[in-house]
Amino acid sequence: MAQLGGMFDATQVEPQGDYSPIPPGDYTVQIVSSQMAETSNRNGHMLKLELEILDGEHAGRRLYDRLNLDNPNRQAVEIAQRTLSAICHAIGRLSVQDSEELHMQPMTAVVTVKAPSTGRDGKTYAASNEIKTYKVLRDAPAPVNTGSAFRPAQTGTGQMASAPWKRSA
Repeated sequence: MAQLGGMFDATQVEPQGDYSPIPPGDYTVQIVSSQMAETSNRNGHMLKLELEILDGEHAGRRLYDRLNLDNPNRQAVEIAQRTLSAICHAIGRLSVQDSEELHMQPMTAVVTVKAPSTGRDGKTYAASNEIKTYKVLRDAPAPVNTGSAFRPAQTGTGQMASAPWKRSA
């Protein structure tokens, strides 16, 4: 038996959600955080992206992408640059200096399910989602490159107001 250091009230904490992979498909997403991080073998850096699904059955779920922008493997860098270019084209910001410029910009992510696998480290990895590409959001107004990141309006409950691309003029 272990003491919890006080009374735990489960009514005050949201239960853990289901983190199994979402079905393959096109999802409306936005990048909510990003950071440059050193690769595990310490010979390069990657841009780690956290994306949030904005609508549909899986609204609120998070997806992740990693772009090896600084790596001795030239092919890894080229793939990362193409992915970053797809993101930039999808949100209409064709020149960026800071990854924060990519935040809160709605776009479409084409998501697949990666089969369970055994890594080079010998560990077994469960099935997971993988983002194959990014596209311009369908029915979105033409993006305007203003130099500032789009920040959706918040309602009083902390929930995002109706999606900007779904609002009537």
